Amino acid sequence: MVHSITGPTAFDRRLFLRGVAGAGLALGLAACSSDDDEPAAAAPAGDPDAPAKLTFWTWTTGIDKVVAIWNQKNPTQQVTVSAQAQGEELLTKIVTAHRAGNPPDLIHAEYQALPVLITNGVTADLSGLATEVKGAFTDGTWGLTSFGGKTYAIPQDIGPMMLYYRSDLFEQLGLTVPKTWDEFGALAEQVRSKDSKRYLATFSSGDPGWFAGLAEQAGANWWANDNGTWTVSINDEPTKKLASFWGDLVNAGTLQGKPMYTPEWNKAMSDGTLLAWPSAIWGAGVLQGVAPTTKGKWSMVPMPQWEAGTPVTGFWGGSATAIAAKSKQSAQAQKFVKWLNTDPEALEAFVSFGGIYPAATAGQTTPALAKAPAMMPNQPAFFTDAAAIAKTARGFTWAPNVNVTYSQYSDLFAKAIQSKGDFGAAVDQLQAASVADLKKQGFEIKES
Repeated sequence: MVHSITGPTAFDRRLFLRGVAGAGLALGLAACSSDDDEPAAAAPAGDPDAPAKLTFWTWTTGIDKVVAIWNQKNPTQQVTVSAQAQGEELLTKIVTAHRAGNPPDLIHAEYQALPVLITNGVTADLSGLATEVKGAFTDGTWGLTSFGGKTYAIPQDIGPMMLYYRSDLFEQLGLTVPKTWDEFGALAEQVRSKDSKRYLATFSSGDPGWFAGLAEQAGANWWANDNGTWTVSINDEPTKKLASFWGDLVNAGTLQGKPMYTPEWNKAMSDGTLLAWPSAIWGAGVLQGVAPTTKGKWSMVPMPQWEAGTPVTGFWGGSATAIAAKSKQSAQAQKFVKWLNTDPEALEAFVSFGGIYPAATAGQTTPALAKAPAMMPNQPAFFTDAAAIAKTARGFTWAPNVNVTYSQYSDLFAKAIQSKGDFGAAVDQLQAASVADLKKQGFEIKES
């Protein structure tokens, strides 16, 4: 059975207009017992320069133009891009093709969707290729594609988190940009005392990917896999601390508890009801779409820290390139994947044509990123600042039932907000729901 997890891949959240937010949708995977569904062994050796005709299933905007560069330089190794679908539908098609024995050679997958493909035996073990390219990425980024000590994909793009704030209104109200979460909480109270119509920020029950990124920053490790046994730690100390922090402020009326990406949220981001937004690198593009009249009025800084002097952030969004375990052209596919995600020309093209923020550190300082996003002409060093922040990002291992965790998050936190309930208790319920689902599907579980 197939298990998928993805959030909506919305054009307006690509970076500059791209990201992952929303709850995932299940296809109904159970832990399968057939040998075909075990994680694949290391890809067989072959001639990387042999002629090949590779197929690439992806939704990345503009990637056909990036691939065209490869095809022009490699006339005997052509890659055909197929925009089959996106999100859940694409994963369904990939697993179905795998079972039928005719999967695409190359697969584009969001990080939190990789365990679905891995546990269904779809993706090849790329640990050999990993030794060649790992140095092109930060440890935090590289960890997004690791599973049980092996590598099953190469990072393509990332969404490091950062704080956007209305610099014009901060100056008008005499506010100081918070460097720690304690300062953020105090500032939230200060905003309410200065103007009861304004809030510093909102807590969204509709964006589990956002909360997961905040948990990563706090030091959480929700899942771990050891030879097929899953450890589930969603209610670990960092996450409980994070939940209690936001819950206390929301329940006191100091912060809003309304979801993002609604007409009301768009208006609040435009009219100054909300003064700050913990978001990701693609946030500037979202602001351009939802609050165009505030152009030049926002600034971006690192996220507030739990410990002063210890810079760290989390990820909200991003994806990687995998190779099908059943590909008969694995060596040639690995050659292409290495080029796609580490070659300077490919990285530059990704930014220029696809509007993504490259996972490779070299791609974060390409000429295409020399100019600030259109929404933020007041911060010419935007991408220089963002590259420094990206170096501090950490993630965690995802599980093959993230869709259930995400769905439960939305339900549980919406209820907690409505009833002014204990956010920490909601995290405990989230832990229980995730564990119960994994057990139901037949996975071996070890609770932390």
